[in-house]
Amino acid sequence: MVQDEDKKAAALVGRPLKLVDLVEYQTGAIVSRTLVDKKTGTVTLFAFDAGQRLSEHTAPFDAVVNVIDGEAEITISGEAMALSAGDMVIMPAGDPHSVAAVRPFKMVLTMIRS
Repeated sequence: MVQDEDKKAAALVGRPLKLVDLVEYQTGAIVSRTLVDKKTGTVTLFAFDAGQRLSEHTAPFDAVVNVIDGEAEITISGEAMALSAGDMVIMPAGDPHSVAAVRPFKMVLTMIRS
């Protein structure tokens, strides 16, 4: 299984990609696909169906969310903000945050480990 994942990840390297096409929506679900997984950080692509959410939690590292399709509400330390395709937000390490799909949306989450 790990070898299959390594092959899939290697197939993405060194060529142009349309991020929005690398993960598909699934009814009633959140789908994720890891694009980069290194000691220094990760890049993960997510597709949220409308109404799906990640409940409030914290992370030990800074993270950048880039919305590439649809519309989401992201709350950081109690402050809710609407984001749509082309928007980004930096979620500081240790601050509680949550993510909710206002309508189906896709995002790239880049976690910087420091």
